[in-house]
Amino acid sequence: MTEPLPPAAALRRIAFLLERAREPSHRVSAFRTAAAVIDTLDDAELDRRIRTKTLTDLKGIGPKTGTAIVQAHKGEVPEYLATLEEAHAELVPMADDVAAFRALLRGDLHSHSDWSDGGSPIREMAEAATAIGHEYLALTDHSPRLTVANGLTAARLERQLDVVAELNEELAPFRILTGIECDINLDGSLDQTDELLERVDVVVASVHSDLRAERSVMTERMLAAVANPHTDVLGHCTGRLVIGRKQRNGTQRPRPESQFDAEAVFSACVENGVAVEINSRPERLDPPLRLLSLAVELGCDFAIDTDAHAPGQLDWQSNGCERAVATGVPPERVINTLTADELLDRSV
Repeated sequence: MTEPLPPAAALRRIAFLLERAREPSHRVSAFRTAAAVIDTLDDAELDRRIRTKTLTDLKGIGPKTGTAIVQAHKGEVPEYLATLEEAHAELVPMADDVAAFRALLRGDLHSHSDWSDGGSPIREMAEAATAIGHEYLALTDHSPRLTVANGLTAARLERQLDVVAELNEELAPFRILTGIECDINLDGSLDQTDELLERVDVVVASVHSDLRAERSVMTERMLAAVANPHTDVLGHCTGRLVIGRKQRNGTQRPRPESQFDAEAVFSACVENGVAVEINSRPERLDPPLRLLSLAVELGCDFAIDTDAHAPGQLDWQSNGCERAVATGVPPERVINTLTADELLDRSV
């Protein structure tokens, strides 16, 4: 039986075992969603919710997930988790493999601050990354075209680079890597000046618009972006949303995958030294397992990222590690197992 885990980690372990046991997807999603909700609460608020019996008033937490949270918060192994581990004992070593894989990760290459659509200042994101054992965090706020996410103009990005330089002097040896999540424009170009793309440490290139384009059109668009010498990581490649989510501008419903020639795009990633992102956000979990398996087979490198928009979300990397273990991703092909210096040498 597993040792006692913090509530969010216990919920994710339950979700992992349910998924591996091929339980219905809505049951898996319920525990992942509840873990995401708990990530937003500090210990004092969680204590208050449990004491006042208002935990299940929170959207995304029901009676079963709420019971597991209370038990885990007491330092116990939730009864539901213990039952699952007994019923599916053969899956438990795999869960332990996930924890071992997570321990190899030195940082996160996709995160957002309140400079774009994140909810916290850069310093808070960096301090949270330090607290969970990271050596570095790439700050990849959005590019200007994504106005709905308060994307950074060239002038704002230049100011952010100065702010990060000052913070790095204070936070050393921890390092904030400069970066950007750059929109892939309709013609496959990247949504920022070449001069600034040259200056930042990490460029995550992602499609955020015209997601229902024809397969051939989307393929050419992605191939052009992957061939761009500034691109380091191909972000959330299918753009799917497996569960709905709330944003500043409203609620997004679940969204199907974009259609593209995955073999061609992943082969181009190998050719151009671009890592395929394993996006760990519970509503994304992108790429799907079948495409992740294809990327492994074709020889891609990977970045297991959280796409975090708040400090607590930096813990979501375990979701990506689950998928990496399930599809046989070799740890040596995950670029955020490298030190910051090794990572920067790779992208030169």
